Amino acid sequence: MDQVRVFHDVARALTSQLELGVILRTIMDKMAQFFAPERWSLLMVDEKANELYYEIAIGEETEYLRTLRLKMGEGVAGWVAQSNQALIVPSVTTDPQWSAYARRHPELNMQSLACVPIQADGKVLGVIQLMNSKLDLMSEYSVTFLRILCDYAAIAIQNSRRMELIQELTITDDVTGLFNARYLYKAIEEEVRKGRRNHFSLMFMDMDHFKEVNDTHGHLVGSRLLAEVGNLLQRVFGTSNPAFRYGGDEFVVLMPGVEKERAVTLARTIYDTLGESRFLTGEGLSLRVQGSLGLATFPEDGDTVHSIIRAADTMMYEVKNTTRNNLAVVGMGLLYDRPMQTPEQREARGTAIGQSMVT
Repeated sequence: MDQVRVFHDVARALTSQLELGVILRTIMDKMAQFFAPERWSLLMVDEKANELYYEIAIGEETEYLRTLRLKMGEGVAGWVAQSNQALIVPSVTTDPQWSAYARRHPELNMQSLACVPIQADGKVLGVIQLMNSKLDLMSEYSVTFLRILCDYAAIAIQNSRRMELIQELTITDDVTGLFNARYLYKAIEEEVRKGRRNHFSLMFMDMDHFKEVNDTHGHLVGSRLLAEVGNLLQRVFGTSNPAFRYGGDEFVVLMPGVEKERAVTLARTIYDTLGESRFLTGEGLSLRVQGSLGLATFPEDGDTVHSIIRAADTMMYEVKNTTRNNLAVVGMGLLYDRPMQTPEQREARGTAIGQSMVT
């Protein structure tokens, strides 16, 4: 009946919670209640680094373990993760190998050990480790019970990763990998919610004559160019200033905590870098890109979501409808001297740029 109650509680956690940490904690707490270990931990696999890290650790030096990483194959947990085999040692005194291991590591005070992989579809996702449990009373049925709890943990981890993927897909542009316009509004709402004392800046950028790139080289090249320009924005502005694809060939950069003077410096940097860069060189092309940039700062240029967006967007269109290849800032106007052009001159120049994109 105790085991039935454990299954019920864990199943309820799986169906009522989406937060991975809460579910894993529930599973580990129930496991600890049943097996009463002195120390227990859950380690997760970092596939990119091919390492394990401590997600939960009870009864051990938690702060130290948070910074500790194990290579696959290293130590007990590393061996279990690499081999995908459970290790159950009810008493180290009856096992020569583990008896020797316990003597070499007296600080562990090891009497018994259970280390079981959390796996799904043949892939190890993590490891659960119990030290000094009631393993001397553990029957084959109890071992099966332990494995089932590990299966629950695997379900929780997989569900969490699927939810992360779904969330990422809903806020990410599939062409550039940047955030999308839907997420832009949420991000700006969050910044505005912090209040008028919280400054932030917003930069809109439209790629000049992008249509000519598509007409000359095709939409596939156009999409790849958008991706490279998005990558450039990320490199220049960094992770603290998220970039968004607003739609078509328009980009937006949100600069939290950045006042106007600093924002103008960053905008000038991307303007200069854009003009100096050549794109798609790895594909035998050398494409030049120019942009119409508009900049506004909260709260002086707009103190609501829509007003700050409108302010930056208006500056961008001031550039686009006059000189192009320029930067306009609310309260400062155009920052670079460019001759005024008629629509016919701009169209002729755009055609020339589109036809001379390949060196």
